[in-house]
Amino acid sequence: MKNIKLTAISTTVFERDHALLTGDGFVNSVYPGWTDCEVNVVINEAMGADFCQLLVTPEKNGILKGQNIETQIFFYVVEGSTTLQLDGGQTETLTKGSYAYIPVGKSYLFNGFEPNTQILTFHKKYELLEGYSAPDIVVSHESKIDQTIYCDDPNLLMQNLLPDQENMAFDMAINIFTYNPGANLPFVETHIMEHGLMYLQGQGIYRLADKWYPVRKGDCIWMAPYCPQWFGALGTEPAIYIYYKNVNRFPIQP
Repeated sequence: MKNIKLTAISTTVFERDHALLTGDGFVNSVYPGWTDCEVNVVINEAMGADFCQLLVTPEKNGILKGQNIETQIFFYVVEGSTTLQLDGGQTETLTKGSYAYIPVGKSYLFNGFEPNTQILTFHKKYELLEGYSAPDIVVSHESKIDQTIYCDDPNLLMQNLLPDQENMAFDMAINIFTYNPGANLPFVETHIMEHGLMYLQGQGIYRLADKWYPVRKGDCIWMAPYCPQWFGALGTEPAIYIYYKNVNRFPIQP
């Protein structure tokens, strides 16, 4: 009998109201306009979510090209650098920590990727609000966004990459949450907002529903509405994650 090598080991977990996605089971997907790149669908409507989260690893000659019709996309450069061409011929250079929000009705073209570039994206169908137009394109870098103290704890720091609280036209928020070593959420959150996130640095323990998971850099999490959630940072460096949530719309159509 031939020796059988067992490789069916994964730390990914999928539950009714949450998922921990550690990348050990990702399989490449192919999409129109996105060529010469590896695309991993991390979160999608197929699992019960109302948004989509992708992790893209382009080759040097890769291209990400599209025209947003019903869906808005947020691009965040996890590693490396790229060139972004926008409507009207505007060109931007995006490096690690840069991001671009492309609203409905706008096009984009990414190319000129540095080796080992990795891009995180969040996609959501846009909900138009009466009296407001769709937001404009946003291109910036996380270093330009002030950190604010969360829940009166100076060891919990928040950055709002999109101006959702200042502009009701936005129906999605993207934040970066930093936990200094040993910091933790002050209570178990239970709310209507849905989350998708990716760890950029550090490690810790995440409670999702009634289960507890060790998490670290590179791990992704999906949290359905009302999934109880709590996090505590471990180790000697800050734990940092970037996350999506839906905002600024009534929970039921008036």
